[in-house]
Amino acid sequence: MCTSALWLVCVSLLFNTSLSCYQCFVDVQDSLSLCWGHILTMYNVRNVDACFRKLDRIFNNNEGVIEAGRVGEGYEKQLKEILDKEILPMVKEFNQKLNKDTVYEERLQTAADNFIAAASKLPRVSGCIPPCGFQSAGAVYNCITCQYDSCEFPLDCPVQEIKVMENSRTRVWCEVPFHLPNNIEVVWRFAEEVKTQQVDQFEEATAGLDRLYSIPSTNLQHQGTYQCEIYSGQRSIVRLYYYLTVTPQVVAGHTELQEIFDLSLLPGGQLLPAPGGPPSSLLPSPLLLTACLTALLLLLFLSLGALYWSSISHQTSHAEPADGDEESGQM
Repeated sequence: MCTSALWLVCVSLLFNTSLSCYQCFVDVQDSLSLCWGHILTMYNVRNVDACFRKLDRIFNNNEGVIEAGRVGEGYEKQLKEILDKEILPMVKEFNQKLNKDTVYEERLQTAADNFIAAASKLPRVSGCIPPCGFQSAGAVYNCITCQYDSCEFPLDCPVQEIKVMENSRTRVWCEVPFHLPNNIEVVWRFAEEVKTQQVDQFEEATAGLDRLYSIPSTNLQHQGTYQCEIYSGQRSIVRLYYYLTVTPQVVAGHTELQEIFDLSLLPGGQLLPAPGGPPSSLLPSPLLLTACLTALLLLLFLSLGALYWSSISHQTSHAEPADGDEESGQM
């Protein structure tokens, strides 16, 4: 059992094992005054450290008390007001007076229940927006640490894919879905050709206030990973990653032509009908097209042959009269 000279040490030892909204807001001296007259009914002796253990069980290890204290930023003052309203009247009433442990049990449990009911009505915060970034605006009060907990997300966001055409203008925005402080600094870094989140592979490109990274005319040298890191003061808030893929114009042109050709063919190699044209069932079959082409070629050869023989006959008819004139002269 702790003597009066050791009360402060007892309180520190008992409450350092686990914290709660009680220790966050109730002064140690008030706890000493509250527990001064705690009597163990079984032995009829005053026992202060037993009162501290009772406070620890009813408040510190009470999940209901801890959960009720998870309020939004700025509402910890209301938590203290609620707890003071329950505890301080007891401190005044019990100070320098003896009371049985059963009385303490009942009164402290009622105080804890009243705190849970009142604190649970205070605004909750569900402002944590996944998947990344230090988000102070989404913090909730933690009665175990007596501090506000930030959203427990990593600083590094997943890599986002960006595909652009060569020689096109490219804009990359460093945007996050949560609120940012007013005093921010933005640092852009670049890792050429690779898709990575390894910090040591990046080289700084720009630093300042601009959250827009613009490339007037994108070429193959711009392909790689862009990192945007936002600071507030000396503290990093978030790191975003963008992997930029640049498609050469020649390759893109060939790809588009191939896609157009593929789309223009029906199964079996038939051409699609022109817009507004006859349905595909009225188009000639491949065999009919082959026969037509063969007939045209045969007609072409026959025409060329006829022209050739006609030319030979014409030359012969002009040569015969000349021979007759020669014979007449000899005669």
